[in-house]
Amino acid sequence: MQVHDIIQSAEIFIKDRLSTDFSDGHDFDHTCRVVAHALELCDQIPQADRQIVHLAALLHDVARPEEARSNGAVDHAAQGAVVARSFLMANSYPHEKLERVVRCIAEHRFRSGNQPSSIEAQILFDADKLDSLGAVGIARSFFFAARVGARIHNSAQDALAGMPYSCQDTAYREYLVKLSKLPDRMFTIQAKLKARNLKIFMQHFFEQLNSEFF
Repeated sequence: MQVHDIIQSAEIFIKDRLSTDFSDGHDFDHTCRVVAHALELCDQIPQADRQIVHLAALLHDVARPEEARSNGAVDHAAQGAVVARSFLMANSYPHEKLERVVRCIAEHRFRSGNQPSSIEAQILFDADKLDSLGAVGIARSFFFAARVGARIHNSAQDALAGMPYSCQDTAYREYLVKLSKLPDRMFTIQAKLKARNLKIFMQHFFEQLNSEFF
């Protein structure tokens, strides 16, 4: 199968898998943004295998539906590696490249405890996290907060003392607890620099929101 054909098949496959209405922001649009971030990083890191990165970015959330249906009991990274392997095998993708794509997917989730073991896996990890920052990150945080019934905004004290999925689980809490720490967890220098700029934008946004609320 030609490169264009496997990429096109993966796009059709993942779009169908993620066609249901997700309320956590991990939809096909998220996948497209992660692909864009990943390919931009590839442009700056020529030693990375662009095809591996492209396929891994397309398929990285392939098991999100299973995780959503299980209320988080299923690890979408681990299960996604299984689903991606089956898809690539069915499309006669070369075994050595297949395993590299699968490892990227298995290692892209911070909470799974796996460290990215290749430059391609590092790029996917970073690209996925970049989509949690900046204006998109703010929008996704408010989207999630609305889903769990959280307040529009709260103080840093209330946010940090609040519990996940509670009325205090605001966009600001997501920023303080998780998103503000992402730049330091990136693996590639290129992603770190971009993440720091996106974090500054978020910091200014929440400073403005604080000034209007308190």
